[in-house]
Amino acid sequence: MMIKLDKNYYPMYLWQRDFLEGLSDNSKPFILAIERGEGAVARYSTRLGADYEKNLEYAERLVKFMLWSYGGYKFYVYGDKAVCDGLRAIYSPSGERAFDYNFMTDVYERALEFVAVENVEDVPADCDHGIKASAENTGYRIGFDAGGSDRKVTACIDGKVVFEKEVVWFPKLNSDPEYHKAGIKHSIDLALDALGGRVDAIGVSTAGIVVDGEMRTASLFRLVPKEIYKKEIGPIYLNLAKDYNCPVKVANDGDVASLAGAYSAGQGRVLGIAMGTSLAAGYVDKDNKILGYLNELAFVPVDANRNSAIDEWSGDTGVGVMYHSQDAVIKLAPEAGIELDANLSPAEKLKIVQKLANEEDERALAIFEKMGEYFGYTLLWFNEFYDIEKSIFLGRVASGKGGEVLLEKANSILKKEHSNIEIMLPDEMSRRLGQSFTATLL
Repeated sequence: MMIKLDKNYYPMYLWQRDFLEGLSDNSKPFILAIERGEGAVARYSTRLGADYEKNLEYAERLVKFMLWSYGGYKFYVYGDKAVCDGLRAIYSPSGERAFDYNFMTDVYERALEFVAVENVEDVPADCDHGIKASAENTGYRIGFDAGGSDRKVTACIDGKVVFEKEVVWFPKLNSDPEYHKAGIKHSIDLALDALGGRVDAIGVSTAGIVVDGEMRTASLFRLVPKEIYKKEIGPIYLNLAKDYNCPVKVANDGDVASLAGAYSAGQGRVLGIAMGTSLAAGYVDKDNKILGYLNELAFVPVDANRNSAIDEWSGDTGVGVMYHSQDAVIKLAPEAGIELDANLSPAEKLKIVQKLANEEDERALAIFEKMGEYFGYTLLWFNEFYDIEKSIFLGRVASGKGGEVLLEKANSILKKEHSNIEIMLPDEMSRRLGQSFTATLL
């Protein structure tokens, strides 16, 4: 019999269902709308009951999800002014979610607000300004992918690759913005030369948080002094439009990975999930648009058990990184009876458990089965906020026997809950094309 792990796990999907089913017939409508720049708004509609404390707890988890999935700086709250006041206190410099408040304030360069709305017609409607991928991919295009250890560039003419180049660089070790600018220009110039000096559009795939095409924060540029970051790094990619006299579109690498999945699947409504060092994600809507969401799903709530593992960075419990990355494997290992040397790196610990799973070790298989349960319920929860038909499953956790067990269990959860979401592994085309090629589709 398979070992049972994390018995107190309470999926947010089931927690929300239990909350809503427990409401009386006189429950009231409740709407949250978050504004995130240039008039872009995402809404979520639900219901509340008569118990203020339960209402606030429920609303707080929704706010947490919307902050890290959609991103934004202003919440419009309809349906309960007291809950709005409670949320404002929690998400404040001195509140329980001070970390989230400060992070979003830095990213969007304005204080996070909560505004009570009296009339439902005054709640802003859903509105996005997404990047529409070019379905035909015509013309002379360059795609650039900025990674932590290498930068890649691809040149295409009418969708046909005519040049590809990968160059090692060390952005995380350099504080001088000129190093980064020179590296980017070097790659673009190589592709431009291959195109005979003509370029019609440039697409950029980059790690970090992108807001309106600007780099608001990224580990790639972590050593660049804060006092010059905004001026020198913020518009580093957008400035390419002036340098090369063509349109430039910039997107987070998670979104570009999802676009690659949508491209190979021939459809939108794709959520990309990469389980590796952390949980990375991206989303492409029904029209093959990248919507400009944060998609930092490593920090959204996925477990309602408030005594669950704490994320050391945000200080919150039950967030995605602790359930959908190598951290989840390491978290579950002691409970499964697998002792891991504390001196090993997280990646090395993951490899040990994966090796045991490949050897059919019952303890290791139980870990990946539990992670499959996590994944299945989390996809159902994510589908409350994203319109998902397919999920691309990526990352080092997906490999080997453990990945197979994880996928099988996740699919069984989706089937049990009568969901039509299909989990896809990246096909050969997606792996071969890569991020820099997909960036040419932006």
